[in-house]
Amino acid sequence: MQNMFTRREFVRRGAGLAAFAPWLQTLAARAAADPTAKRKSCILLWMTGGPSHLDTFDLKPDAPRQVRGEFEAIETAVPGIQISEHFPQLARRMRDVAVIRSMTTPESDHNLASYHVHTGYPLRAGGLSFPALGATASAELGRDDFALPHYVVIGAGSRSGTSSGFLGQRHQPLYITDPVRGVEYVRPGFDDVSLDRRLDLLGKLERPFTSRYQSALSQSHAVTIEASKRLMRAPELAAFDLSKEDDSDAYGEGSFAQGCLLARRLVEVGVPFIEVNMRQAEWDTHQGNFPRTKALSLEVDQAMTALMRDLESRGRLQDTLIVWMGEFGRSPQITSGGGRNHHAKAWSALLAGGGVRGGQVVGKTDETATEVVDRPVKMNDFLATVCRLLDMDYTKEKHPTGVNRPVRIVDADEKPILELLR
Repeated sequence: MQNMFTRREFVRRGAGLAAFAPWLQTLAARAAADPTAKRKSCILLWMTGGPSHLDTFDLKPDAPRQVRGEFEAIETAVPGIQISEHFPQLARRMRDVAVIRSMTTPESDHNLASYHVHTGYPLRAGGLSFPALGATASAELGRDDFALPHYVVIGAGSRSGTSSGFLGQRHQPLYITDPVRGVEYVRPGFDDVSLDRRLDLLGKLERPFTSRYQSALSQSHAVTIEASKRLMRAPELAAFDLSKEDDSDAYGEGSFAQGCLLARRLVEVGVPFIEVNMRQAEWDTHQGNFPRTKALSLEVDQAMTALMRDLESRGRLQDTLIVWMGEFGRSPQITSGGGRNHHAKAWSALLAGGGVRGGQVVGKTDETATEVVDRPVKMNDFLATVCRLLDMDYTKEKHPTGVNRPVRIVDADEKPILELLR
């Protein structure tokens, strides 16, 4: 029959709809909040592999050559704050940026550290799976009347710690490997009448099974199909189409730059949490640290400042928190291959927009950036600060299925960075 799916087309389109299943279920899962209220959003710029703090935002010009490396420190728009010469545009926007130079975490393995930084909890083999901050934001900030996902991860990179954990499938992120291609597999490719006929046929085929087997899985699948109809017709899907941008070159070329552009478009239509990965292990500079870090820094500098500028011009910067970080820093010692190894005891992160008190530095490391000597910031401190900026109650307790204890959004004994809050 001419209008019927081919088997290959059915599998391909079905896989596309299945990718959206987790958050489509939120449409029937939570009471709707006021749709007119202005909500906070967060864009996490994730530097896969762990950037060198010594060569980005915590330079040590007076350290020995074998520690300080090749880069020069430059002045910024805020007197007394210096950063790498390869962030010239960001230097001019330093009044909107806060630098945390005293991050300190326990893990120096990529997967373990990425999980810990994303969730605030350690990865325990065979234990409880904790949700990423993005999944928590989906649960706390997401809207019932919103057809798009509440949590999106853009770009190829490590996915350790990015899942929804015990919050369940409804808060699982949408993973977009290529921001230029976006979510083209969701677009039906045929008219509404044909789509309705196909979905009606699918419903007739599945209804006897669903009626006979009243399982949570089959009911969830039915809800997903109904929600998919709304999704494929949602006007917000246009946000994924970067061809509609006239000034995409302002962000630069490549997946990360275009991912930042896509993140801005998603914020504009109401997605509360977007993570943009900067390629797989690019910052893992065991060798060739300086040429690689220079190129990566310049790429971040252009894309991040374009993102801030665009959000500001659209009146969204104060409501959109931008976080720049990786899973740890890199060692003061330079290897024989001109690289730096993993270093978790002291490293840097940035916060911008989102109501942050910019133009300041929090914490301090010693003369070789090996140890934190003032205001250590652990992950529960950092995440509590981010939650405060996003108007989320980080002391809220969740009750995972099968666990006989409540679990806080952020682990206890936290010390939010109050000087960053307006």
